[in-house]
Parts: sequence; C-alpha cells; structure tokens
Amino acid sequence: MSTSRRKIEHLNFCAHSPVESRKKGSGFDDITLIHRALPEVNMDEIDLSTRFLGKDFSAPFMIASITGGHEDTIPVNRALAKAVEEMGVGIGVGSQRAAIEDPAQEESFRVVRDEAPNAFIYGNVGAAQIKEYGVEVVEKLVDMIDADAMAVHLNFLQEAVQPEGDRDASGTLEAISEITSLNIPVIAKETGAGISHEDAVLLKNAGVSAIDVGGVGGTSWSGVEFYRAKDRNDLRSQLLGEIFWDHGIPTASDLIECDVSLPLIATGGIRSGLDIAKSVTMGADVASAALPFVEPALKNEQEVINTLSNFIYQLKVSMFLCGCKTVSDLRDVPAVVTGWTREYLLQRGFEIDKLSMR
Repeated sequence: MSTSRRKIEHLNFCAHSPVESRKKGSGFDDITLIHRALPEVNMDEIDLSTRFLGKDFSAPFMIASITGGHEDTIPVNRALAKAVEEMGVGIGVGSQRAAIEDPAQEESFRVVRDEAPNAFIYGNVGAAQIKEYGVEVVEKLVDMIDADAMAVHLNFLQEAVQPEGDRDASGTLEAISEITSLNIPVIAKETGAGISHEDAVLLKNAGVSAIDVGGVGGTSWSGVEFYRAKDRNDLRSQLLGEIFWDHGIPTASDLIECDVSLPLIATGGIRSGLDIAKSVTMGADVASAALPFVEPALKNEQEVINTLSNFIYQLKVSMFLCGCKTVSDLRDVPAVVTGWTREYLLQRGFEIDKLSMR
C-alpha cells in the first residue's frame, strides 16, 4: 500500500474511531496545581505570550502533526493553517514521507505555509527516511514548507505493529545527529509511546534542539493500526495493536523523564487548557495536541479557531486560579503528584516532592 493511501486511512480512523489511550491515560489527572484563593491578579491582564525556538507565540501551544500526503488532506491542512495564523500559535505538518515518494503530494504540505505565512511551522520526517534518503532530502522538506524547525519522528511502536512498517532501528541516533548540522532546529519527536530519560540524554548529546515527549495519553497509533488490521482481516496485526495499545510512558511522567535542559513539547493527551497549564508546570515550554482538532478541521477553519480559543481561555483561567501573570510564573507553581504517576516517578528515582514545595 502506498504511503499516500495510508495517510488518508489514518486520518479517517482518527476522525471516526475511538483511538485514544484506554488504560493509563496521560497522567495529568494525578497532577494537582495548588489553588490560590487570593490570586492577586487581574485575569484580563494575564499575558499568555511565550517564545519557543526563536519564534513568538501568543500562547504556549501548537497543533501537533496531523496530516498531509494525500490530495484529500489539503482542505484539512488549509483549515488548520488558517486557524493557527489567526490565533498566533504553532503547527506541525504530518510526515512528509509521501511527498518524498510522490512529488505530486507536496501541495498537501505546502498549503500550510501558504495559509500561515507568519506562524511557527515544523516539518516532519521519520528517522528511517533520513537513513534512506540522506540529509539532502531533509533540506528539500524544509524548503517545501519554509519550516522553522524539523521534527524527526520516532514511531517504532507503530512500525512494529504495522505490516508495512520499517523495523530496522539501527543507526537512528547517527541519522538524527547528521541532520542537526542543518541550519534549523531539530526536534526529536515521539508519537505516543514517550521518551525515557536515558534516550533523552542520548538525543541531547546527538545535538537536537528540543524534545517532543509524545507520551501515552492521546492517540494510540497502535490502536489506529488495530483498526486498519481489522478492516483487512489481518489477525496478527490486530492482536499486536490490541496488546500494545497503551504501551509506553504517560505524558505527565515523561516530562520529568525528559528533563535534560532542553526545550520540551508536551504532546499526548492534552485535552484542555488546564492540561496545558499542568504541562508547563511539569517542565514543558509549550504543549500540543492533534486529535481534538481533527474533527473541527474536517468541517472548517472557524471550528478549529473555536477549539483553539477554548483551550487558550481555559489556560488563562488556570493561570488566574494559580495567581500567575505570565507563562514564566506558571513554571513556578507548586504541584502535587499522586497516584500511579507518583509511584512510577518514585520507582524511576526522580525527586518529585520538590514540585510541591516551590
């Protein structure tokens, strides 16, 4: 099956099937931000602006990589791009692999920059494609959308479940290291299974500029592949998708795992402005989400704007109730970690009680 055909299948399953994490969740329910009964802040004067990888944002949020690579995804990416341009936030494109294989698909990615000339936009390529095609192709992908950064996605869980998957992970770190020589920030990006502290250290040493933790809690790509397998009666892949549906590190814990003095993106189960606030308090520079914007984007630009506006207003309320005037203040809010997340982090050896004593 062509990459382009897989892309439209992925989009359809995300739009119409329950593909989110089912058991673990993101871990944000285990995080409590300390409420201020006396916030001493005028909510109307709260400043949500932030700066990430050299670009100004109106709020610490991006629409995470969703789609591209098929002609039917052009209106979806157009709606998303128009919305982020208006709202002053960032966006990532879906994997540009389809455009490498078929230049006719370039327009489905290029439309994002056409409609969002001022927004922060990151490109997207798999580590396997870097190994296969080399740094020169990555440069073409950057030029395709005039990218502000390039994400290298690490989706080996999906590759292992997917019949067409690339299961050769050897040389991945070397490939990532090679493209950090480009004159553009490189983001190491997981896609739903998280990045351990050990791997975060390796990625930092390889020269990446930022890490997108991509933890458990949002879309399960193992779950997406479960539905694809079910449609074609592939029982082996279907069973794999079921077994590994929730495999990995939940996002809230993963922000602590990836605390290696690099900018962090919190992706995986961000479903409200309160989740954004908790992400920043737990160490993220910005948060991002994809699935909440799929259905709105299939309708129109205004629906995407409405969803973004809700997220951002909820973030402002969260900051108000914590007594925060700026995003920088939010990073110092005391937070209590309980439940499974606390148990996980303690067993991993992280000092988390200091979060509650800020």
